[in-house]
Formats: sequence, C-alpha cells, structure tokens
Amino acid sequence: MRCPVCGAAETRVIETRSSDEGRVNRRRRECPECQSRFTTYERLEEKTFLWVAKKDGSREAFDRAKLTKGIQRACEKLPVSLERIEEAVAHIEDRLRATGQGEVMASSIGDYASDELKKINKVAYVRFASVYREFTDLSSFTQEITKLLDDKEAHRNARPDHERD
Repeated sequence: MRCPVCGAAETRVIETRSSDEGRVNRRRRECPECQSRFTTYERLEEKTFLWVAKKDGSREAFDRAKLTKGIQRACEKLPVSLERIEEAVAHIEDRLRATGQGEVMASSIGDYASDELKKINKVAYVRFASVYREFTDLSSFTQEITKLLDDKEAHRNARPDHERD
C-alpha cells in the first residue's frame, strides 16, 4: 500500500481490526519513510452488480462511495465515528443486496439511509432528511422534528417505570 503523504511504495501494518461483523478489515499503517500513519479498509468485492433507478427514470450503477459521502455530510461536525458511518453504509448495502434484485429504487436507498441515521444521530437524520425529502420551508423541519420527539416520548413511556430516566 502506497503512503498517501510521501508516496513511498511500502508501508507497514501496525494494527488490524475486524469490523462490521467480520466483513471489513480495518488496518492502521505507518510509512517507514515519513512516519505518517493512516487507515485502510479491506472488504470483499461484491460480484453482484446493482443498478439504481432514479426518480427521473434514469439508471446508474450503485456507488458505495456516493452513499458514504452523503452520510458523512449529514454527520459532519457531530460526534459520529468514521467506523460507525462505515457500519451504517455496509448495513444499507447488505439490505439492498438482500432484496435479490439487480435494480433498486433510489428512494429505497434514501429510506434505508434515513433509518440508519435515525439510530446514529437525530441531528444527522434531520440534515439528511432535509435534502432527501427536499424540505422547502421551516414547517417541513418542524414537522420532522416533532415526529422525532413524539417517537422518543412514546418509546420512553413504553418502558417499565424502573427503566425510565
């Protein structure tokens, strides 16, 4: 693996961890030339090609990097680790491939991403939803936040008294 800082051809693996239920190997590496450290991720390349059907009727190949970038943008400046984002993306991709279809609707990807972000961070969820659902005014934000607060209150009230905050 080449060093992203100085371009040296050889780097040394310092630490390897398995993540995403063993589907991804995370490796910390160090360059012997410039001593910089960086992280790489190794995952199995999927053979099943996945197409995305968009709203306008066009089709494009599923792009994991595009999904990751959208989720990262929603989580920007929030306490969400890159590892947690990678786990969410892997879970979304697994759900898409589990359909057994060669083509999925773009709206399904957005729905799955919304589900994951709701679990990770509510602010990130609202950010993502504002773009995905094309919020055009303040009332759209207010309605979505009200739904989140209602869901939280319903969940809190559903727990037995001894488990409440």
